Amino acid sequence: MQPTNRSSRILLPVKMWFVFLTLFIALFLNFIPTGHLPAVPDFVALVLAFWCIREPLRIGIGTGFVLGVLTDIGVGAAMGQYALAYVLLAYAANELSRRVLWFTPVEQALHVLPLLFLSQVVMVVVRVIAGADFPGWWMFFGSFVGALLWIPLHYVLLLPQYQPVERDENRPI
Repeated sequence: MQPTNRSSRILLPVKMWFVFLTLFIALFLNFIPTGHLPAVPDFVALVLAFWCIREPLRIGIGTGFVLGVLTDIGVGAAMGQYALAYVLLAYAANELSRRVLWFTPVEQALHVLPLLFLSQVVMVVVRVIAGADFPGWWMFFGSFVGALLWIPLHYVLLLPQYQPVERDENRPI
C-alpha cells in the first residue's frame, strides 16, 4: 500500500552541508536592508527553529550562538541581542522537538509562533536595556509572518530528503 501523503514517507538522512547552506541563505536574507518595513520575518530564527526541531542532536544552542553573533555583527545590533535570542530559541526548539514533530505543518506553525514571538521579545528587551527606543509594536508582526512561512518552508527544506537513492518498484516504501 502506497502512502497517501508526503509526511508519512520515510525520509532520507539530512546532509549537514544542506543544513548549513540553508542557515547561510537565511543569514544572507537577514542582511538585506529592509529599513523599517513591518512584518519582515527573522529568517535566521525561522530556519534555526526548523533545524533545531528536525535535527535536535546536530543543531542546537552552539549553532544559535554563532548565528546570533554573526547577525549582531552583520546588522549592527547591540552585541549579544541576536545571540541571546537565538540561544533561547534553539533551547526551546530542541526541548519541544519531540512534541512538535507529531503534528502537521499547520499545527507545527502554531507551536513555532510563540517561539518566534518570544525571540522577538528578547531582542526588544535587550535593545531597550541597551538604551535604544522601543521600536514599536509592528516589529512583532514578523513572528506571525514567520509562522505563516513555516508551512511552505517545511516542504522546501525537506525536499532533498524525499528523493529516493534508487527507485525499486517492488518495494512499497
